[in-house]
Amino acid sequence: MKHIMKRFALIGLAVLGAGAAHAAEPAKRPTVLELFTSQSCYSCPPAEAYLGELTEKDNIIALEFHVDYWNDLVYGGDGRWRDVHSSPAFTARQRAYAARLPEGQVYTPQMVIDGQSFAVGTRRGNVIKRMRQARNGNHRRLSVEVSQSKPASYNISVSGDHNGQATVWLVRFTKAVTTRVRAGENRGKSLTNHNIVMEVKQIGEWRGKALNLGISNYVLKPGEGCAILVQDHAAGPIFGAAKCPAGAGG
Repeated sequence: MKHIMKRFALIGLAVLGAGAAHAAEPAKRPTVLELFTSQSCYSCPPAEAYLGELTEKDNIIALEFHVDYWNDLVYGGDGRWRDVHSSPAFTARQRAYAARLPEGQVYTPQMVIDGQSFAVGTRRGNVIKRMRQARNGNHRRLSVEVSQSKPASYNISVSGDHNGQATVWLVRFTKAVTTRVRAGENRGKSLTNHNIVMEVKQIGEWRGKALNLGISNYVLKPGEGCAILVQDHAAGPIFGAAKCPAGAGG
């Protein structure tokens, strides 16, 4: 009897181990967080600080997109401030999300999680809830790997069981910059921003089959990094993502 019980116990442990490995699998695919923000927004610095914490997590790709619609707003006697990182392209990206997602709105600080849900960037509990939902969902079906074959050269592989089409994006960002704000709602503050997106560039298309891409002569300056996103066009669900190697860009 003892031998039988021992055997069942070992089988149970094996099943639990397999289940644990299966449950951990989604965490290996990083969740993509996109914070839409502005240096001219009074309520944004706490969300930016939170994003800075999230950039340290291995299973998260945290990116800051600085919008430009705050640039022309005058804040009483403090005037207006042009966000030095802002771009109309990032405003367009945020509006594209708002047009597609349920209850879509455009505001700052706004966090978009895996291209499929919104959260106010300062509400940490809600952000964590949305991340958990994204990881437990069934939309993340592609595995993305990025390796560096030599300086300024990268190999990207995408594989998985998603039969539809998707766009492969290369995202370049600056890891950290501190700016002294001299006007507007945040006048007098020194704001530190993290993983500030500078460029989003299409480099390929997923068409339902294993994909291998090579990038050459892509030089990252010291303090820069990059990531790969595989997404349903420009503002749809993100099916897979990966950070560039840690040493890239210094």
